[in-house]
Amino acid sequence: MRAIVLDAPGPPEALTIKEIPIPAPTTGWVLIRVKAFGLNRSELHTRLGLAEGVTFPRVLGIEAVGEVVNCPGGELTEGQQVAAMMGGMGRVFDGGYAEYTCVPVSQVVPFSSKLDWSTVGAVPEMLQTSYGSLTVGLDAKSGQSLLIRGGTSSVGMATAVLAKQWGLTVLATTRDASKTSSLTAIGVDHVVLDDGAVAGQVRDIFPDGVDLALELVGTPTLPDTLRATRVHGTVCFTGMLSNEWTVKDFYPIDYIPRGVRLTSYGGDASDLPADVLQDFLSAVASGEAVVPIDEVFAFEDIAQAHAKMEAGTARGKLVVMI
Repeated sequence: MRAIVLDAPGPPEALTIKEIPIPAPTTGWVLIRVKAFGLNRSELHTRLGLAEGVTFPRVLGIEAVGEVVNCPGGELTEGQQVAAMMGGMGRVFDGGYAEYTCVPVSQVVPFSSKLDWSTVGAVPEMLQTSYGSLTVGLDAKSGQSLLIRGGTSSVGMATAVLAKQWGLTVLATTRDASKTSSLTAIGVDHVVLDDGAVAGQVRDIFPDGVDLALELVGTPTLPDTLRATRVHGTVCFTGMLSNEWTVKDFYPIDYIPRGVRLTSYGGDASDLPADVLQDFLSAVASGEAVVPIDEVFAFEDIAQAHAKMEAGTARGKLVVMI
């Protein structure tokens, strides 16, 4: 099979297409014929040599969608449409950047859809992260206000879509004024231009601060996001678009505004119930929801896709078709 292999950390061109054997599943694992996969920042981190515990050569890809080829344990049937994600994919074992991928059954979510594979390929990890952030991380409720810091990222846009479906008022940030229309097109109520400090702009709209905030940029903007949130409001730290993950010299009383709650979210395939994935795909098919896709690339164009992800110019998800 053809696979995109990373022999060692490096630039986008370090991702090379090679012929390698099709993996053979054992009991508890499933072989999937990959139809499409989305790109994720964690794969950029791995390519740059920032991920811990990864050995090379490695086929990257923490997610993929496709059809079951072989499942020795019988948990899934041949031809079943499935999404696979996380659980060591692309890090501990070879992931979705290939014509076939072999993963634990526990990392697979079945679905049924007639949507194009390019559309479905954008959904799994993006939806898992958005859904988990809103439910586990923020316990979001209809009628609340939500600030999304990093609004034009794929997770940011997917979260906005879900939040509007759930009846929240959504504020989303962007550093680029030309991306405003991309946010309003998916239902964002207030677009906030991010110059590094948005708390004042947010409080011009909600003087007491927002009820909820999703931090996707990382630790450089987290203090300002906390200042944009009301007393007894909640900030969920989910993303690190800035590639900065830790807070130096953390002194909680000085760092976290009085009464504001700070939590975090990181999930797995088990955090995306099959009915949530199915309902979202059905909503997309009926026109009730949209999948924020920036661009779809051919398998051979993986270097260009990674270069665009690294440049941070995308407005939504980047997808690769096989």
